[in-house]
Amino acid sequence: MTRPLREVVFVDGVRTPFGKGKGQYAETRADDLVVKLIRELVRRHPELPPERIDEVAIAATTQTGDQGLTIGRTAAILAGLPESVPGYAIDRMCAGAMTAVTTTAGSIAFGAYDVAIAGGVEHMGRHPMGEGVDPNPRIVSERLVDPSALVMGNTAENVHDRYPAITKDRTDAYAVRSQDLAAQAYADGKIQPDLVPVATRSAELGFGLATTDEPMRPGTTVDDLGKLKTPFRPHGRVTAGNAAGINDGATASLLASEETAKELGLPIKMRLVTYAFAGVAPEVMAVGPIPSTDKALAKAGLTIEDIDAFEINEAFAVQVLAFLDHYGIDQNDDRVNPYGGAIAFGHPLASSGVRLMIQLARQFEEDPSIRYGLTTMCVGLGMGGTVIWENPHWNGEKKGAA
Repeated sequence: MTRPLREVVFVDGVRTPFGKGKGQYAETRADDLVVKLIRELVRRHPELPPERIDEVAIAATTQTGDQGLTIGRTAAILAGLPESVPGYAIDRMCAGAMTAVTTTAGSIAFGAYDVAIAGGVEHMGRHPMGEGVDPNPRIVSERLVDPSALVMGNTAENVHDRYPAITKDRTDAYAVRSQDLAAQAYADGKIQPDLVPVATRSAELGFGLATTDEPMRPGTTVDDLGKLKTPFRPHGRVTAGNAAGINDGATASLLASEETAKELGLPIKMRLVTYAFAGVAPEVMAVGPIPSTDKALAKAGLTIEDIDAFEINEAFAVQVLAFLDHYGIDQNDDRVNPYGGAIAFGHPLASSGVRLMIQLARQFEEDPSIRYGLTTMCVGLGMGGTVIWENPHWNGEKKGAA
C-alpha cells in the first residue's frame, strides 16, 4: 500500500531566555528548562489534548547528568504529560534541535505521528562541549581529520584562511549589526512574546526571574571589538565579540500534520518544504550551510533567489559571511537575521535550531510578501543543516515588488 506524504506544519515555538555560562542559570537544572517549555506549549494551546502528543524529541550535545537519561522522555514525565506520551534524545551537536524537528517531521509526514514536540537544551556552564568525551586516537593518528577540527574556534580561523576577503573588520562590523538588530528587536517587542520566564535561584543572590537574553551587549562598537584578544591564534581574527559565547538555554516547538492542526484548531505558523544535511571537511565546519542549502534548494526545486528570509545561526561571523558571499548576498541585507542572531542572543548548542525557526515564523507573520524562508546552521565535526519553510500567510506578491 502506498501512503501519500502529509504536509507538516510548525504550530508554535517557545524558548527560555538564553544565559551566559555560569550566569543566570548557574544553579538551574537543564531538564527543568525543558520542562518549563513543554508546560508552556500545553498552556498556550488548550485546544490540544495532551494525550494527542505522539512524541517528545529533545536534543542535547552533552548527554550526561541533568541532560542525560533520555531527556525527551524524562522531561515529558516531569512536565506532567500523560505517561502514554513517549520521548527520546538526539545529538547532532549544534543542529540537535533542528534534527529533532526534521526527524519528528519525517514521522509526521509518513503518518506515524500526528503531533510532536521537538526542541533542544544545552547547559554549557555545567556541561562544557566535549565534557567526558574520549575521541578515538585514530582520528588524529591516521589523520582522518585535521587536529584543528576538534576546536570550533580554530575551524573558524581556518575559514578565514580559505576566504581572505572576509577580514576581521568585516566580521566585527557584522557582529555589531547583530547586537544592534537584537537590541532594536527587543525595543520593538519582537522577541519577548516567545520567551518563557524562568525562576532562578542563587546562593549569592537568592531567587530571581530570567526574562531577557543575558549575553546581549547593546551599544557594542567596532572599536570595542577591535580591542579583544584572538584566543585561537596569535594575531587571528576570531574573538569573543564576533562569535557566539558559552551559553545556557532551551527551546521547544510544536509540530503537527496540517490536517491535524486544522482538526484541532491549532495555528499554522510555517509549512515545511524540505530539509537537508551535508558534510564538509571538519576543519572548516563553518562552511557546512553552503552545501546543505544547495542540497535543500535542489530538493525543493527552488533557487536562492526564491528565498526572501534567512535565519542563519551566528556561531561565528565568518561563517555567516562565507555563506552570504557564496550566494552574492550583502552582509547588511535586511532579509538576513533582521532581529539579530546568536552573536547577540547566545548559542546554547543543541537548542539553537528552534530559535531560528521561532524568529523565521515571526518574519512570516509580519511580512506576507515573503513566500519562502530558510533556517540554516553549521554543525561541529564538519556538517551543515538547512530547513526550507513556506509562509502560510503569503499574499501572492513578491517581496520588494513595486
